[in-house]
Amino acid sequence: MKRMQISGWQATLLALMRIAIGWHFAYEGLVKVLDPQWTSAGYLKSAGWIGADAFHWMASDPSVLKTVDALNAWGLLLIGAGLMLGCLTRLAAVAGMVLLALYYVAQPPLFAGPSGANEGSYLIVNKNLVELLALCVVAVVPATRLGIDGLVAGLWRLFRGRRKTPQPSAAEAGLAASSPLGRRQMLATLVGLPFVGGLTLAVLKKRGYRSEEEKQLAARIDAVSSPSIKSFTFETLDDLKEPVPTAKIMDVELSRLIMGGNLMNGFAHARDLIYISKLIKAYHHPWKVYETFRLAENCGINTIVTNPILAPRIVEYWEQGLGEIQFIAQCKGDTLEALLDNVKYSLDNNACAAYVQGAVGDRYVREGKFDWIAKALELMRDAGIPAGIGGHAIQTIRGCVEQGFQPDFWMKTLHHHKYWSARKEDQHDNMWCEDPEDTIAFMESLPQPWIGFKVLAAGSVEPRDGFRYAFENGADFLCVGMYDFQVVEDVNVAVSVLGDKLERRRPWRA
Repeated sequence: MKRMQISGWQATLLALMRIAIGWHFAYEGLVKVLDPQWTSAGYLKSAGWIGADAFHWMASDPSVLKTVDALNAWGLLLIGAGLMLGCLTRLAAVAGMVLLALYYVAQPPLFAGPSGANEGSYLIVNKNLVELLALCVVAVVPATRLGIDGLVAGLWRLFRGRRKTPQPSAAEAGLAASSPLGRRQMLATLVGLPFVGGLTLAVLKKRGYRSEEEKQLAARIDAVSSPSIKSFTFETLDDLKEPVPTAKIMDVELSRLIMGGNLMNGFAHARDLIYISKLIKAYHHPWKVYETFRLAENCGINTIVTNPILAPRIVEYWEQGLGEIQFIAQCKGDTLEALLDNVKYSLDNNACAAYVQGAVGDRYVREGKFDWIAKALELMRDAGIPAGIGGHAIQTIRGCVEQGFQPDFWMKTLHHHKYWSARKEDQHDNMWCEDPEDTIAFMESLPQPWIGFKVLAAGSVEPRDGFRYAFENGADFLCVGMYDFQVVEDVNVAVSVLGDKLERRRPWRA
């Protein structure tokens, strides 16, 4: 059988392809090895094709999952190192193909719609399949002279006394030296080392390496007056004091601290920073939403208040077995039909509670559309879930009480005005509870549970200050928008505030 012949340029390009794939594998593995909280559980639980039952079993057994995580992380790292250095190249390529095949069958980009585990848009062919096919080429044509395998082969020939090598084939012309350990051959075998060094430096830089100049510059920053903070650190699950406590509205168990869904839906009170809404929408890609839900549930937050547009993502989270977070639906509509359709959509997606959203509640009361509110409440209650009314203005709540409404809960804003942009005479997305004292006094007399929202005035009030103010002044639950990196800190603050002796006049209504 005639030996395959490739040119020196072809061998070089094949080696570069092998090194690039190795870099990808090695970095993926290194990130996982260095992250003690990383787990493949979510990926395994969402498997839905060949071997799905086996993947689900791996995710359900903690000891098996721990082994799978270790094999996955270290396998990626070692395969990547082997490919970059050209060491045991064929074995590394075959092992990489096996891993990629498992990834592909667990999350295939078929015809059922985009999966949350994919970071792009694929149909049948995705990056896993492309890299798998590329590794097939590497396994068949490994270009072993450009790697440690070539050095080992040269040493073996030298050991066996074959000081004169055969005439090099056209495949290796220009790459082979007259001696198996000639200078050019030695350089060729070490071609992967600079890339390994580059990867090491890049990882150090990305994970916190800083020059002395940067350290000195950071040391001169005044954390109080500077527009930048010294460093970005946030609390993790290891810092969690205890889960947030719960209470009930009717038969629905709710955490005292409830997550607000505006950030995930791309709704931000950013005033004239018009790009912020798009920025936070891009940040909350599907798996970031899932990660945030999982983190919240691990901290005891079991509920999110959200526009029903997030419902499909929550349902997908349930169906993939990632968690059980429940949602309270904000219902609204410019027409009565649209409002009722919004309620029905929320019910169809198994909302645990629903309410007439605050901004539209304000508008309905101003326009005297109390019949719309009544019909929405009736539809919610017919489904057997708690039905609520929301409002930013206390006139909204007062108007509904005067009409004889007795919802199962209220959603009402509450925050003080002790922040610099709280100016009634120049309101522009800077104040959501115009009369906090009036709100506190009126809500004190109501027998229904009260979920306070906008308690931080859209980020203008520190959590400890805002949480204490709201709980002490009558709120039974707090709805707070938070990013994933704020969840543990917010829960710790809420637990601490609730554990203190609160000067609360209104009895707990839940």
